Amino acid sequence: MLKAGIVGLPNVGKSTLFNALTRTRKAAAANFPFCTIEPNVGIVSVPDARLDALSKLTKSEKTLPAAFEFVDIAGLVRGASEGEGLGNQFLSHIREVDAVVQVVRCFEDEDIHHVSGSVDPVRDIEVIHTELILADLASLKKRAERQNKGARAGDKAAKAEIALIEKILPHLDAGRPALTLDLADEEKRILREFFLLSAKPTLFACNVREDDLADLSGDTPAAQHVAAVRKYATEHLGCEVVVISAQIESELAELPPEEAKEFLAGLGVDDSGVGQLIRAAYHLLGLRTYFTTGPKETRAWTIHEGDKAPAAAGVIHSDFERGFIAAETIAFDDLMKYGSHAKAREAGRLRIEGKEYVVADGDVLEFRFNV
Repeated sequence: MLKAGIVGLPNVGKSTLFNALTRTRKAAAANFPFCTIEPNVGIVSVPDARLDALSKLTKSEKTLPAAFEFVDIAGLVRGASEGEGLGNQFLSHIREVDAVVQVVRCFEDEDIHHVSGSVDPVRDIEVIHTELILADLASLKKRAERQNKGARAGDKAAKAEIALIEKILPHLDAGRPALTLDLADEEKRILREFFLLSAKPTLFACNVREDDLADLSGDTPAAQHVAAVRKYATEHLGCEVVVISAQIESELAELPPEEAKEFLAGLGVDDSGVGQLIRAAYHLLGLRTYFTTGPKETRAWTIHEGDKAPAAAGVIHSDFERGFIAAETIAFDDLMKYGSHAKAREAGRLRIEGKEYVVADGDVLEFRFNV
């Protein structure tokens, strides 16, 4: 199962957010640095309104959402790449995740200590990026030392690695993460073997106070902080930004769904920030969803973007992939429009797709197979 790691400086709300995401109290949350030492791991369900709609349409007895893992990682401080704070532990834990959700403090509160003494989200982002880049520089230089001998002896794989390292090093030296380097497909394949920290897909979670959540269009400190993060994300990484209030989300996690919805409405907010963050992280990991539905069960299945029909079938059972014949396919919107598979078939919206079909997010599938 793919993992998204929650990272950030100490005391930015990572552990509070993790508890809200996983609806647990696994992660200790306190007003001092390094409250989290060992990473906490939790499985989260992906909120998807399409799943409930399908379940109602086919009167399913059970509804099963897609899921993936979140990891709450210890806070990082300046100098982590040289072992400061819990630096070495932090870096090893982030190396093991597939994508990064960086929680950025965008709220002012004199009672909650900030390790740098003031709130400046862009500075905080750059502290973390600098430490990841420095760690990557050290890692690549060691790798180059190991591969130089093979490259001189004519080893093609070693030569390709050295060529890529020589391309990446100036980029990192300029303070730019490996994620932003333009590479050919073969270079990207080799890069994955380097396990670089700054090459991991990233999104930002701006943590704001309850009072700021409903309106961030004004000139409040929180609005300015969030705007600065959005500008940085667009100009430097081209990545997504989600605004959340970790404290509100931790309170919502204790409430039944209907009461949580009323609570959000009272704040003037339509959707839970946790729901938005989970969906954003799911897509950041390159994951997509298809559905199966019927009277017994409606279920969301997780696939990778670009997966073809046999691979999607294999998610259910290896026999489905091994004996794949065809996939009866309809888009979610079409099924909801016509109200049943039978009516969709009459309208010509139900298709039979073969082995080369690339499954689209939201497809409703039924597989034909023979083993």
